Amino acid sequence: MEIIIIGILLGGTYALMAMGLQLQYGVARIMNLANGEILVAGAFGTFWFFTAFKMSPFWALFFIVPLAFVVNWAIYRYLMLPLVKRAKSHGQLEVDSILSTFGISFIFIGILLAVFGGDYLSYSYFDEAFVILGEKYGLNRVAAFIAAAVLSIGFYIWLIRTRAGLTLRAVAVNPAAAGLVGINVINASALAFALGGSVTAAGGMLLSMFLTFDASLGVIFTLKALVIVIMGGVSDIRGTILAAFILGLAETTVAILIDPGLTLAAAYVLFLVILLVRPEGLFGRRAA
Repeated sequence: MEIIIIGILLGGTYALMAMGLQLQYGVARIMNLANGEILVAGAFGTFWFFTAFKMSPFWALFFIVPLAFVVNWAIYRYLMLPLVKRAKSHGQLEVDSILSTFGISFIFIGILLAVFGGDYLSYSYFDEAFVILGEKYGLNRVAAFIAAAVLSIGFYIWLIRTRAGLTLRAVAVNPAAAGLVGINVINASALAFALGGSVTAAGGMLLSMFLTFDASLGVIFTLKALVIVIMGGVSDIRGTILAAFILGLAETTVAILIDPGLTLAAAYVLFLVILLVRPEGLFGRRAA
């Protein structure tokens, strides 16, 4: 039972993290390898907010989310859009975006190192026990899970119930057809990329409540988000959420029963199994 509860708590936070990459890749067609650095930047921003103002880190969302939106919107409009316009195929755009965002990730790492240094950082908030079914768990993990669930559900409802959400889903399914019915694909892609960065930064804020982090940790979260998105299917957010819980349970099982140092290896094994058995993802459709 301990494995299941901890896995669910971790998976809920992973879901919010991966939803950002799913938007950027599924809608804007940008494989953003700087996604993890955005998450870590959100964690550092929360650390600075908490230590400077002595306020709940949840209030940092009102600072971090808009800033992440603006930064990611600018990245798409001024760095990614020229690549989109010159790409002659989806494959070329993938290669160009991977190489360019890989370079952007190093820029973010350099900025974080210059501002915050290279030390591991953490802070104490809700650092007390919370009892679930007779067992004690960190209240900070429980609070992070509840906040992630609220944000994920709210964002999912926005995607399926609003006109803007319908626009993003249309672009994700077929950008060319979306353009033919009057949708501005470039603006929709910029919105999706910016929203993806905001959601990722919010995930970093929640993870910072119970994780120790440093400037170089982003690559690990990028890879985990990539595993979740591909496992769940790049065009369906339901698969992303389910895959996040599967990854959280797998990592927790390995950490408790075998060795905590093998959690990343477990993620890759799971990733390889999905690629071999169901490469289109849990909710993806097989090509005809």
